[in-house]
Amino acid sequence: MIEQLQTFEGNTLAIEVINGFDETDEKLAQKLFQEKLDKGFEQVNVLVKLDEMKVSNTSVKAFMEDMIWVLRNYKKLGHLAIVAHSNVLKALVPIDNFFFERASKGRLEKYFDISQMDEAMEFVS
Repeated sequence: MIEQLQTFEGNTLAIEVINGFDETDEKLAQKLFQEKLDKGFEQVNVLVKLDEMKVSNTSVKAFMEDMIWVLRNYKKLGHLAIVAHSNVLKALVPIDNFFFERASKGRLEKYFDISQMDEAMEFVS
């Protein structure tokens, strides 16, 4: 399930994945992102809080479809804050930045520990 953490007037979207991620969540996340684009923003800054997500409750199909959607819309993605408590995610974020640095001007992905939630919000605001 996903839930919006806070609403912003600007080009920022902040969501939390709770328990798992399925096809309904995928569609909702895409809808929220598209609403920002429909307001005239060229890029959307996104904060995704994952600390309560359980991989076992996540649909592989939804995850793969979401990854394809992200790749198709990559240039519309601004700053991306990943908030979690995971050494694996912490290690993957710099790799993402390395591989995609030329793909999207003005885009930066950054990992934040759950204790740095305020800093993560500031990063995407």
